[in-house]
Amino acid sequence: MKNIQMVDLKGQYNKIKKEIDTSVLNVLDSTAYINGPEVKAFQTDLENYLDVKHVIPCANGTDALQIAMMGLGLKPGDEVITADFTFAATVEVIALLHLTPVLVDVDADTFNINIKALQKAITPKTKAIVPVHLFGQCANMEAVLEIAKTHNLFVIEDNAQAIGADYTFNNGVKKKAGTLGNVGTTSFFPSKNLGCYGDGGAIFTNDDKLAHTLRGIVNHGMYKRYYHDVIGVNSRLDSIQAAILRIKLRHLDQYCDARRKAALYYTEGFSENQNIITPTISDFTTHVFHQYTLKIQNTDRDALHKHLLDKGIPNAIYYPVPLHSQKAYQDKRYNESDFTVTNTLIDTVISLPMHTELEKEQQDFIIKTILDFINN
Repeated sequence: MKNIQMVDLKGQYNKIKKEIDTSVLNVLDSTAYINGPEVKAFQTDLENYLDVKHVIPCANGTDALQIAMMGLGLKPGDEVITADFTFAATVEVIALLHLTPVLVDVDADTFNINIKALQKAITPKTKAIVPVHLFGQCANMEAVLEIAKTHNLFVIEDNAQAIGADYTFNNGVKKKAGTLGNVGTTSFFPSKNLGCYGDGGAIFTNDDKLAHTLRGIVNHGMYKRYYHDVIGVNSRLDSIQAAILRIKLRHLDQYCDARRKAALYYTEGFSENQNIITPTISDFTTHVFHQYTLKIQNTDRDALHKHLLDKGIPNAIYYPVPLHSQKAYQDKRYNESDFTVTNTLIDTVISLPMHTELEKEQQDFIIKTILDFINN
């Protein structure tokens, strides 16, 4: 059996090595490293894939979130509601812009933003909602969009972990994750389902005016060189990463299918153990399994985490500390009673190896190792 990787980037690369190497060498030969033709071509390819009018590439997923908020004209003191159980980048950019982050609890089954908690958190100062499509499936966007419409709020989708997922509305209309709100963002960090070989990100919108503003912001506020019409940043996707992403985008649906197949195999393997709660998939979304995350009951999760590492099985705790408890984001307004689900998840979740190159022999070993530990 091959060594188990949390994410097997080398194995994935080897399968598309010829395509990737050719695309990178073409950029090197062109010497068009910044805003070269590969960036524009990738932008167009991704717009077609997502069926969205505008894709604005940028340097990373954190920048994408920040630029989206800048483009919407949010002002210091405006409240932005997001989920407590997610990576810090989501709340980090809110604080960086001197907006006021408002963290709310998540659903126990999907780990996505809890709709009742969201409704409860709205105040006259609320200006935006940032639903996070955590671990690979969409939040309840129909409910989020209805709340936003009622209260005249912006919706900024944090789609760093769910690119390729489909959302189906009650009327049967289907859209890609990240294209449902006013603006969507994503990360192309190497371990993501659509990852480059460095840093990268993008912003999506169907709003022509907003797209124009965003294109200026990512490039120092310039539409014409040396003429700065808006306050901007320096956040560009370089041509080499764009070339790599163009190749990998062609394989994205195949990658998502491979992850679903691996997830189903895990779920079937754990199905008879009542102390292992496998991922729940909502009716309105597909799941692209950026992570395969279990909840462990009646067992020492941290001991299991260590045991797996000792057996050569990489695994991770996403996330060990909720955002409301992080030193940088503590706020006297928060009550622990408002975060009962999140405070439970941090002690029970464990994420297993999940990638496109997983083999059944590896999964069988992982499943058996976990079951043997829990049953003893």
